[in-house]
Amino acid sequence: MSAFLSRSATTVLRPVLRLRGASAALNRTSLSLSNYRFYAATSFPEHTVINMPALSPTMTEGSLVKWHKQVGDKLEPGESIAEVETDKASMDFEFQEDGYLAKILVPDGTENIPVNKPIAVYVENKDDVAAFENFTPADAGDSGEAQPAPAGESKPTEKPQQADQTVKEGASSSSAAASTSTSTAAPTDRIFASPLAKTIALEKGIPLKEIKGTGPHGRITAKDVDSYKPPAREASSATTSTTATATGASASAPAFTDIPLTNMRKVISKRLSSSKQTAPDYIVSSTISVSKLLKLRKSLNSNANGEYKLTINDLLVKAISKAALRVPEANSSYLEEEGVIRQFNQVDMSIAVSTPTGLITPIVKNSDSKGLKSISNEIKELGKKAKENKLKPEEFQGGTITISNLGMNNAVSMFTSILNPPQSVILAVGTIEKRAVPDKANELGFVFDDVMTITGTFDHRTIDGAKGGDFMRELKKIVENPLEMLL
Repeated sequence: MSAFLSRSATTVLRPVLRLRGASAALNRTSLSLSNYRFYAATSFPEHTVINMPALSPTMTEGSLVKWHKQVGDKLEPGESIAEVETDKASMDFEFQEDGYLAKILVPDGTENIPVNKPIAVYVENKDDVAAFENFTPADAGDSGEAQPAPAGESKPTEKPQQADQTVKEGASSSSAAASTSTSTAAPTDRIFASPLAKTIALEKGIPLKEIKGTGPHGRITAKDVDSYKPPAREASSATTSTTATATGASASAPAFTDIPLTNMRKVISKRLSSSKQTAPDYIVSSTISVSKLLKLRKSLNSNANGEYKLTINDLLVKAISKAALRVPEANSSYLEEEGVIRQFNQVDMSIAVSTPTGLITPIVKNSDSKGLKSISNEIKELGKKAKENKLKPEEFQGGTITISNLGMNNAVSMFTSILNPPQSVILAVGTIEKRAVPDKANELGFVFDDVMTITGTFDHRTIDGAKGGDFMRELKKIVENPLEMLL
């Protein structure tokens, strides 16, 4: 986290922000010397400049959703001073020093702020706040082209680095200019919305131009999209316009739709492309009977008394965790820079969850030693937080093995997944199907059984094919005889 104190003759390093709930490892990374820039300022009282920090190993930029403090406000250790949206989630920042907010360099709603870019200034003496009225990013050592508004203006005339209109029409059309966030700004047809709001609106088919934003400067938030209700249309006008719409549809319909890339989508693209290009992976599939697993689930749920409701996925998480301990090569990471293959002594299961903004993998830690009730409740809680964009970094960073389950879609018999680096194994789970299987004891020679196909993707750098086969054998054994999960 890049923060520093400038004096007239000297410069002193002082970290002032940390992520709520961030891991120690992340804090150590963020405080590396490479994140600090040194300078001296002679025209301002003693002060500290706060930079945009890197909140995750993959973060290169973030969006400042909202300041929780204003210029002149008292700052105390442990208080949240801002909400920042990263490539994975929106997070609060806690201040760790006593002082006063002297200058906000980046306003609410600013998107795509590079890591290490100055965002604010604080001082220890309240009487010094007024001296920073004309303080600029350049005074903080920032060489960026964006400049703050002249002194006396409460808001900039145009918000920096705003995204273009969420949906661009391929065929040009004329429209009234949208209202601007300040009276001095030039008319514009751009719509300001958070990346999450854009994605949710797109999935729901809601035009952003119909939504009234309640965020800073009229910015549309995810909450605005969720609470949007389409205006009632009169039946007569709808009937009257039917013919005109039908005849003119081909002429007025856009040729394509451009969907802006969110930070999360960029990270997914970068990480998975890198995984496919660098990891020599191979695939092993196994068709597994789940009849006994279904009976166990039914029996346990019937005696739950409302305390839990187990899913097949909960049981598979436990089974995979047990199999990973029996074949430790599957529970490992290839760490080229360290020159080692790291085998973990416990299983931290990453659970693939689809959210409005993209795929994320919250983690059930120590899943091998937890009971089914604990695993089930934790998966439900993590899934809810993931969909609400409220996961903390330690809840989705790390993990030793991943499960991706599309079994709820009965059209998916089997599929393959891309490795989640630096993990060595990801299991892709298909739907449960009724299939005829040989049975010599039956007069027909076969019976119908409940089966599913589980497909493992393995990193050949850490686990050879024979070991991959061993892992799938152990997993099949546990799933088909689920009482082994108790051993």
